Formats: sequence, structure tokens, C-alpha cells
Amino acid sequence: MNSLKALTDSYYNVDSLEKYIDLNRISQSDPESFWSTIAERNFSWRKKWDKVLDWNKEESTVKWFEGAKLNITENCIDRHLASKGDKTAIIWESNDPTEAAQHISYKELSIRVNKMANVLKNNGAKKGDRICIYLPMIPELSVALLACARIGAIHSVVFAGFSAAAVASRINDADCKMVITSDGSYRGAKKLNLKSIVDEALENCPIVETVLVANRTNLDVEMKAGRDRWLEKELSYAEETCEAEEMDAEDPLFVLYTSGSTGKPKGMVHTTAGYMVYTAFSFKNVFQYKDGDIYWCTADIGWITGHSYILYGPLLNGATTIIFEGVPSYPDYGRFWEIIEKYKVNQFYTAPTAIRALANQDIDFVNKHDLSSLKVLGSVGEPINEEAWHWYNDNIGKKKAPIVDTWWQTETGGIMISPIPFVTPTKPTFATLPLPGIQPALMDEEGKEIQGNSTAGRLCIKFPWPSMARTVYGDHQRYIDTYFSAYKGMYFTGDGALRDEVGYYRITGRVDDVVIVSGHNLGTAPIENAINEHPAVAESAIIGFPHDIKGNALAGFIILKDETRNPENLQKEINNLISSSIGPIAKLDRIHFVSGLPKTRSGKIMRRILRKVSSNEMENLGDTSTLLDPSIVDEIIEKVKEVL
Repeated sequence: MNSLKALTDSYYNVDSLEKYIDLNRISQSDPESFWSTIAERNFSWRKKWDKVLDWNKEESTVKWFEGAKLNITENCIDRHLASKGDKTAIIWESNDPTEAAQHISYKELSIRVNKMANVLKNNGAKKGDRICIYLPMIPELSVALLACARIGAIHSVVFAGFSAAAVASRINDADCKMVITSDGSYRGAKKLNLKSIVDEALENCPIVETVLVANRTNLDVEMKAGRDRWLEKELSYAEETCEAEEMDAEDPLFVLYTSGSTGKPKGMVHTTAGYMVYTAFSFKNVFQYKDGDIYWCTADIGWITGHSYILYGPLLNGATTIIFEGVPSYPDYGRFWEIIEKYKVNQFYTAPTAIRALANQDIDFVNKHDLSSLKVLGSVGEPINEEAWHWYNDNIGKKKAPIVDTWWQTETGGIMISPIPFVTPTKPTFATLPLPGIQPALMDEEGKEIQGNSTAGRLCIKFPWPSMARTVYGDHQRYIDTYFSAYKGMYFTGDGALRDEVGYYRITGRVDDVVIVSGHNLGTAPIENAINEHPAVAESAIIGFPHDIKGNALAGFIILKDETRNPENLQKEINNLISSSIGPIAKLDRIHFVSGLPKTRSGKIMRRILRKVSSNEMENLGDTSTLLDPSIVDEIIEKVKEVL
């Protein structure tokens, strides 16, 4: 199988190891022809591109499919209507299991998106405008994103749980003139007032002209005359047809903010054509989606995972995608498994944080449900530790549904390194091999590429891929400094990785999570994996702190499953476990048993906060209001003060 035409006739589906090897070889030797063939055969274009790739290494600018014209919603919706109009595009499952679900067909989704697009236009939105979306996981959220894309407006979604200050900073940075929100949201047993958060944010956002408010919780909210409008009323007199705006391949599709090391969020700009091609391609292959499958990603659309693998990737493939409003613990810890059984889910994609939390519960929550429909399990957000991997594999996949441990970032737009189910043999804690078209490299601290296998280094990508972020909104120099200054001509991921004897990649964590102790480079992820093997440990986070003799020493923040254990004995057992697994040099100088860790809403542990607290820099922790539970920081400070 050596013909690119033959390889791409079957909707670019990598369904054998032989095809993977061939496609990977072709994509590396002639990436422009590879992506041109994929793009031409599988999408609708109003005008074909004049140039596949324009890559300026000096200015760190990349353009894919230059000169092409399209609208991504025509590929997500319109082209499916003739053959799949009655097929369910979105299944919406409420936070409350007794509330009726919504099954939205492609035909109905088309009408909803067109009406929403007309509402946006009726309220002054136009091509190129930035629109902030601050909504819970209700159907209006996905409709709002697609409506923005329909008219050429640039959506900037902010997770509906961020503080007013965080919302305001993102609105102002992107110069958003409109906000779409709701009166409130449900999160488990809680009811949150989102409108009041938006009102507080907009006290410092003079550029915002219009606020559209969806009614979700029937809260009594304040509506500012001349600015605020109920979305339902606006929709009631909107037309059902809206012609899609013609977009250039490199026109921005969305701005999505990710945390920066300096504390100021970075607005990553993703453009239309390249993002479309890569998210569709990666979704199809990583999840081996077949027509008729039911796919579920548990992320929030407020994050890149939700953008790429709840909405755009599935819809571009004509899939049925589930949107879940709730949390895995409500009304009990069997909710995920109940939903899988209810809809006969075939592909299930969630985070290691959720897996560990659910593994800590009674196994009866799992065993009472039929999970036999599952064909593929996915993990996203952070490297999955071995204990969680085995629990997921044994209890959820029943050793029949392979786990795709996916590595990628907000900046990459799509999955970069991952097993392909039933094609790539899996290995616990390893993301395995790059997808076709992705060219990873391991670099040393002197800027030289490390050749061969059985090695470790800093993970870079040598050649552009279509869905890469093009810039930081309003600050291209920051984009260059952050991603292209460490290794000239390469994208530096900020992550460390090791490559095993067969070439499989394992992500070892952020480079700043590699701690030099007495001259030894110690990755925190392997130490955490060792600690998490202890039967009394639920989760751990390791950081380095300054030490007079060693340069740095290690501190562990550990959540226990069994809090009745003697803490002194536990500390000895944990250090013995580390010593036997990694070596005495990796033993912890400080161990803090805590009830929780400072996590973002997406489950990412903010180790920066742990480092600052351990270094006695309590006065300079930055904004902690966007954490899942800001109060946990106070507990951690008190624990650390006890040993300072």
C-alpha cells in the first residue's frame, strides 16, 4: 500500500498498522501533499487553496491552505443534511437525571444555529467581531459557537465557573463587544447565578454593547436596559435561514485562553481551515468512529477538549455526540456509568482526575451498569498514572476497549500523540506514537536533537501541522517567546518526554516540573506514580523547593483514601516506596497530608501555587479565584507553615 490516493480513499481512516506506517512515512516525507490530499477529498470548499503551506521560520508565522474559501458550519452541518438530516447530532443530558434529555437532529441543529446566527446579526454582530460566551453545558452553548462561526464572528468561550475578574480580563483582552450567558447554571446539587458574575465583570468592560441571556434556572436576575436581552425572546422572531459567511482559510475561528506562566492568560488564536481539517482527521482516527456510534467526551466546551472533541471534530464527521451538563458524582458516583448504559456509548473520553476520583468509590457503582457497548476509552488532560490506567482498563473497558492516552494542548488544537485503537498496541502511561503528520523531537538543554530510542528530553514538534495556534491574540511576540525561542524553527511544547526502546513516547510532565536535586534531574510524574501505588493514597502532587545543601528538595502534597492511618508510619512507607521504585535521591523531605489539591476547573493541578507556598512566598500566589476550590489553598498554607 504505497499510493497516497489509495490510502485516503476510505475517509483517511487509519485502520491497520500497515496503513499507519505508510501514512506516517508519506506525511513526513511530503507533508504538503499529504494534508492537501486529506483536505481535498474529505471537506467542502467554496474555493480551493492556492498554496498548501506558507511557513516563515524567522517570524514564526504559519498559514495552511492559503487562499481557500469555506465556512466550517457548512462542513459541520449543511453537507450532512441530505443523507443524515434526521440523524441525531447532539444528545443533551441534563444535570438532573429526571429531566428529559434532548435529541437534536442535524436538521434541527441547522435551524437552531441559523436562528441564533440571525439573533447575533440582529444585535449588531458581524464578521470579525469577538463574542464572549459564558454558558453552562446546555444546548445553547454549542449552538452559540456554531452561530458565531456561521456569520464569521470569532467566539471566545470562558468556562462558566470562572470569577468575574477572570471573565473581565478575557473580555477586555479580546475586545469582545457581545456576551452570551444564562441566568444561572446547575452543578450537582448547587445552583449558580452566572448573570450576577457577568454583571460584576462588565463593570470593568466598557466595550461590551449587548448581553444575551438564556433562561436555564429561572433565577430572578437584573436586566440592564439597553444592554441585556432575553435570548428566548430574540430567537422567537429570528428567521430560520442564514447564509453562511464566506471565510478565508486563515480567518480566525476562535480565541481560547490558557494559563500563562506569568499569570496573565494567553489568548490562543485558531484559524478556520487548518483547525477543521486536523480536528476531523484526528477525531476519526483516535476514536475509530463508525457511522451509528454514540460518542461521549465528558469535558466542558469551555476548554479546548470540548471545542475539538465534543463539538467540531464529531460534527465534522457526522457523528452523534453527547453533551453532559452535570458532574460525575451527582446524584451519586454511578452517573457516568448510568449514562453509558442509557445511550449505549461506544467511545468514552474523560480525564485522569475523574478516573482517580471514581476509582476511589465503591466498585458497585460500576458493576450495576452494563458497559458492554464501549469500544474505545480515552484519557485527556494530563498523563494518566499506571494505577488509574489499570483500573480504567480492568473495570470500565473490561480489558476489551483499548485506552487511548492522548497528549495534546490548547495550543495544538488537536491530539498529537496517541494510540490508535486496534492499530497501536497500548502501554500503560505511554501516549505511544505520533499521529500521521506530526513530527516530534526530543531536545537536550543545549538545543541539540537527541537521536535514538531509550532516551529522554524536551518535547518539540519539528514541522507545522494544520491545527496549530497561529498567535497569541494581540501579542505575537509573546507567541514567539513562549513557543519558538527555545529551539529555533521548532515548536517547544513545554513538556518533557521519554522515548522507549520501540519509539513510544511518555509525557513526563512540564519541564518546570522537572526538579534538579543534588544535580539529579527528577521528573515529578514518576514520583507521583510511585506514591499513588500506595493503597492508602488517592492522589499526590510533587514539587521542588529551595534547599541550602541540595539546591532543591522535594515536597509531596498527598490526599489519602484512609485518613485513619498513622501519619508518621505513612511518611516512612511512602518514602520507602519512592526509594525502591526510583531511588533514595527521590525521597521527599516534606510530606503534607491534605484534603485536596489546587486544581483548575479542567482538573489541572496548579503546581505553581504549591511551589510558591513551599518556598514561603505566600504573598504572591496570583489569582486563585478560578480554582475549582480556592479554599484549599488556605489549608495548604497552614500545613506548610507548620514545618517552616
